[in-house]
Amino acid sequence: MKNEFLGLRTVGYKVADLQKAKEWYIHVFGVKPYFDEAFYVGFNIGGYELGLMPDENPTAQKTENVLLYWGVENINQSYARLIELGATAHEAPQSVGGDIMVATVKDPWGNILGIIYNPTFKLPD
Repeated sequence: MKNEFLGLRTVGYKVADLQKAKEWYIHVFGVKPYFDEAFYVGFNIGGYELGLMPDENPTAQKTENVLLYWGVENINQSYARLIELGATAHEAPQSVGGDIMVATVKDPWGNILGIIYNPTFKLPD
């Protein structure tokens, strides 16, 4: 049986101020959006999509039941940089086994932004 699921493609964050969020994420990832409209801003981050969408009903308390981690080379440096850029600490860098480390911050709109250092991670061929 052929697997119908092809893997992760896009992560989307709802934000109260799309323009400010676009500017913030440009600074965070060092990449300009490839798609920029009033209803969606799309970034290509290492072959994966980050999408920003306007939040019609913004709230300070967003759910924390989904975590997505962006790969980084130096988790402590990346974590500190996110805090310097205006993110709020959520979970400090911690080991989750072997050399793998994870951390999370909240962006200025309350979305959880995860980072991971995993030296054994390899994309499938």
